[in-house]
Amino acid sequence: MSSITKDFAETAYRAYETKLLKIVKEGKIPNHIGIIMDGNRRFASEMGMDSFLGHEKGRKKLEEVLEWCRELGIKVVTVYAFSTENFMRSREEVEHLMRLFIDSLKKAADDKRTAKYGMRIRVIGQIEELPKEVQDAIKYAEEKTKNNDKFILNVAIAYGGREEIIKAIREIAREVKEGKLEIDDIDESTVRKHLYTGDIPDPDLIFRTSGEERISNFLLWQSAYAELYFSDVYWPTLRKIDFLRAIRAYQLRQRRFGR
Repeated sequence: MSSITKDFAETAYRAYETKLLKIVKEGKIPNHIGIIMDGNRRFASEMGMDSFLGHEKGRKKLEEVLEWCRELGIKVVTVYAFSTENFMRSREEVEHLMRLFIDSLKKAADDKRTAKYGMRIRVIGQIEELPKEVQDAIKYAEEKTKNNDKFILNVAIAYGGREEIIKAIREIAREVKEGKLEIDDIDESTVRKHLYTGDIPDPDLIFRTSGEERISNFLLWQSAYAELYFSDVYWPTLRKIDFLRAIRAYQLRQRRFGR
C-alpha cells in the first residue's frame, strides 16, 4: 500500500470515527458496561510474540478503553481480568499475570488521572485465593481511591459467576440459621445484597472481544437483562471505532426486561 493510499485510508477512518462518536454521544449511554477482555494470547501467537507480551498489550488497551468510557460518560466498568479457571494455566503464565496485577493496580492508584477523574478501583472475586502481594496491591488501590465517586472500575480477579452465587447462598443460609432472616423474606434484593456488585446497578451491556460468543461465567446473575455484543477483534487490537459500534448497537436495541 502506497503512502498516499495509507494516508487516505487513515483520513477516512478518522472521519468515520468522528462521525460515529457524535452519533453515539447523542444517544443513550449505558451506565454500566461489563467487558470480557479476550484474545491476548491468540493475538500474541499470531504476531509471533510471547504470550506475556500479549497480556502487556492487553493492559495498555484497558487504559485506552477506560479513556473512551470516560469520554462517553459511562459511570461503571467491570472488566474480567482473571477467572477462577485461569488458575489452571501454566505456573509461569499465572505468576506473570499476578505480577502484572500488582504493577497495574499500584500504577492505576497512583496515576494522576485516577484522582482527576474521580475513579474508584475495586477488585471482585475470591481475593483470599490470591498471593499476598496481590492482596496487598488490591488493598492499596482500593484504599487510595475509596473516596473517588465519579467513576467505578471493578476488576474481576479470581472471579467466577457461579462461585459468586454460591457465596451469596451460603451467606443467606447462615443468616437464616442464625435467625436473622426468614426464608419467606428471601427475594432478589436479598441475593443482590450478597453479591460482589450488590451496591451498584447491573450492567446494561456485556461486551466481549475475540469472536467468542459466550459470557464464560461472568456476572451471571447481574447480566440477566444485559444486552450482549460480541466483536471479532482480539482485545489488544480493539479500535475506538469497534467500541463505538458496540455502544451504537446497544442504543439501537429496545430493552424490554422480559416485559
